[in-house]
Amino acid sequence: MSASPRILLIDSYDSFTHNLAALCRRAVPDCHVHIIKNDALSVRTLASILPCFSAVIVGPGPGSPDNPHDIGVVKHLWKLSQAIAVPVFGVCLGLQSLAIESGAKLQRLNVVKHGQISRIHHDGTGLFKGIGDIHAVRYHSLHVELSDRDDVEQLAWADDGAENGAVVMAVKHKVKPFWAVQYHPESVCTSGGGVEVLRNFWRLARNWHVFHDRKPEPWSRDVQSMVGPSWPQLPPPSVIQKDFAASNVLTAVLHLPQLSAADVCDLLGAQEESSPFTLLESAAQPGKYSIIGCIARDSPRVTYSIGDSHVRVRQGATISLRPLGQHDIWTWMGRFIRPWKAKKGVPEIPFWGGFIGYLGYELGVDSLSIPLRSRKGSASRQHPDVNLVFVERSIVMDSHNGDIFIQSLNPDDTHWLQEMTTHLLLASEEPHSPTPVGPIFLQPPIVTLPDETVYKSRIQLAKEHLFAGESYELCLTAHTHVTARPRNGPTCSSWDLYKLLQTRNPAPHSGYLRLHPTTLLSSSPERFLSFSRPPHSKCQLRPIKGTVRKAPGITREIAEELLAGSRKEVAENLMIVDLIRHDLHGVVGDDVDVKQFCRVEEYETVWQLVSVIEGGSSHASGETTALDAQGDLGWEVLKRSLPPGSMTGAPKKRSIEILQDLEDNDRSVYSGVFGYWCVGGAGDWSVVIRSCFKYDGRFEAQGSEVVDLVPPATEEWTIGAGGAITALSEVDAEWDEMVVKLQSVLRTFEAAAQ
Repeated sequence: MSASPRILLIDSYDSFTHNLAALCRRAVPDCHVHIIKNDALSVRTLASILPCFSAVIVGPGPGSPDNPHDIGVVKHLWKLSQAIAVPVFGVCLGLQSLAIESGAKLQRLNVVKHGQISRIHHDGTGLFKGIGDIHAVRYHSLHVELSDRDDVEQLAWADDGAENGAVVMAVKHKVKPFWAVQYHPESVCTSGGGVEVLRNFWRLARNWHVFHDRKPEPWSRDVQSMVGPSWPQLPPPSVIQKDFAASNVLTAVLHLPQLSAADVCDLLGAQEESSPFTLLESAAQPGKYSIIGCIARDSPRVTYSIGDSHVRVRQGATISLRPLGQHDIWTWMGRFIRPWKAKKGVPEIPFWGGFIGYLGYELGVDSLSIPLRSRKGSASRQHPDVNLVFVERSIVMDSHNGDIFIQSLNPDDTHWLQEMTTHLLLASEEPHSPTPVGPIFLQPPIVTLPDETVYKSRIQLAKEHLFAGESYELCLTAHTHVTARPRNGPTCSSWDLYKLLQTRNPAPHSGYLRLHPTTLLSSSPERFLSFSRPPHSKCQLRPIKGTVRKAPGITREIAEELLAGSRKEVAENLMIVDLIRHDLHGVVGDDVDVKQFCRVEEYETVWQLVSVIEGGSSHASGETTALDAQGDLGWEVLKRSLPPGSMTGAPKKRSIEILQDLEDNDRSVYSGVFGYWCVGGAGDWSVVIRSCFKYDGRFEAQGSEVVDLVPPATEEWTIGAGGAITALSEVDAEWDEMVVKLQSVLRTFEAAAQ
């Protein structure tokens, strides 16, 4: 056997594939793992290259092994001649395919097991030699039934009792070197049957090669051209251009604990609806920093809509269309920010300057090469998919100690820093009332909820997809529309409405983004992705699945019982954790770790079930990748991780395709992310939930700064909400949960009319 064996991993479009690749690298020292899609090669081509590999891993995936579209070339793998056979290890869909091609019957489980942990029974031999107790994660709604006439035999099983009885959990072929497990050895919560079983498979595979006097054929460029380089394929920097000298960030520091973020925003003209404005606010624990963009008239504002061949850049009254050329929008933005890269700001604060704004849900859908069947609904036509402003001047406020950092990327901005320092010192001596005075709207708003009957029927349809094995979890959402009539006057209601939202529902990842034509108000509790400055960047994702609103009698102990003690809540969280690990592994390679799993955290108004996943860019030698060195690591992780898994389901690609048929409208801003990408290479992006957004195109005409200052007679706001549908979901409860999630924003609209 070669000192560096090569393993072919066949991916059936799953969201856990990179986790399995990482497990292989742990189990098989110094191995090269090459990943291909199950429809990438013909049977003839696969047969021609198999002798170059020491083993094959057939990964999990959505769908059914008897559907050619779902299983691809895998179904033919089991029938290839002995002369070119190599040892194969199947997982989940891989086991089902091996079994039914060997004579077994495929059945549906009575009770679906998605994100469920079961004890696995085995005899301790072969694949399970030397292994004791196994508690493994299962993601399946289908299973196989064996008979003595089949060409495979059972190695392990789970006892589901009255639910499903005994369920096959592992098999081996009676003649060929094929083994498989039904459970997921790569899941973070599988214990005893993960890397241990892969090591046993590798032992069996090596023994088979020795017994049959087989050695892999020499590697060649032709084979690599068909399967690609080995995993991990760390992406190159998105920006290929000359290095720029690191610039200084001009900074002035004040200690003014009496000033709130709202006070400073009022001072900076947050009420002026014709001007862009950005605030990323930590309005509640555990948040610490609030970031205010001091947007100048000529600050570049970048918008992009999927399908366009150009990016729209506005500076003052001038609008230019910048061609994408051969680049995608992500690379274009990386090239834009590169000349501003800085290393000399105050190191302890998160933001020195850079992009602030939002990235819409459909941008992530497009990144997965999923066709947008149509741009359904008015929101998708009106709101850009990318809406960012490049901030050269900013104010960062530390709510923990009252420090205020006034910053500029312009080396000639000393006078502006002095002026802003004076304004803030004077403002700190005056009383402030950040909450709006008087009603914002003239009358109670008109609220149009999703059709209850239709939404419930789609919950049932979603569950059918789950039972059929198409997905493990589907985050079904819908839009609620609010029509409000603002009070008369020259100012808009949105800033006052945001301040009211924060008094009623303070959140650690709040935001007010007025980037025409879109205005976004958010009290999001969920950070999606944060990444630290290079070198040695760390990326952290904090998925939330499971929420209990605070109320009299809801103690921590009760919240933990309702959340961490709930099989359904933990299963939802686990599925997203495993999905996020896959996304992160795909960019940073092996260096991924679950720092926290399903811990109940206390927030201002709720208890939440939160997990924490981290990944870095360092090799075992401690050297950083080129991607990290140029400060692009977090940006690449963001690109490869959207849309947020907590807002789609798993496997992500198939789940999104299903949701496009189940939902009436494109999600637009909702379910996307908002935040910043700093010129120092750091970033922080939150999920657009518990939010509302509206369209206002009055200030967007070509070549004109202001077209029409007459306030509209009514404002149309959109609020998205939904929930993760699993096999354990109850239709009425899911509808109620969706409505409850709307309340924090809807109650704000109601209060705004009083």
